[in-house]
Amino acid sequence: MAYMWSKDLETGNMLIDTQHKELIKAINDLLQACSAGKGRTEIEKTTKFLFDYTTKHFGDEERLQMQYRYPDMVNHKRYHEEFKRTVKELSDQLSKDGPTVALVGKVNNSIAGWLINHIKVQDVKVAAHIRSKS
Repeated sequence: MAYMWSKDLETGNMLIDTQHKELIKAINDLLQACSAGKGRTEIEKTTKFLFDYTTKHFGDEERLQMQYRYPDMVNHKRYHEEFKRTVKELSDQLSKDGPTVALVGKVNNSIAGWLINHIKVQDVKVAAHIRSKS
């Protein structure tokens, strides 16, 4: 299953939307690699990219939240930290077990599902707050 960019994922902030599109592509690449049973190296490379990229992206988001004094910033940061832990666990599991069917399910549920929901619900709220303060 591939994830597609759609209007309900748009925040209206070009930097954040561009980064979200790149994250969705990385998730799709990871799912494709897992489904194709590609070597661990390919999958480890993708999970490392995902971890590094979310760290940068979340940092950018959090700076915007501070700049515009987003009232729910503490919870939003906590969501980011939970996600980074999940990606790290996934990466560790990949290193240990390889690209198993169970892992593909975990990528779909824990990574892709979380990210899509987070963008639709939390990031859209942040963007609306920023627009109201701009």
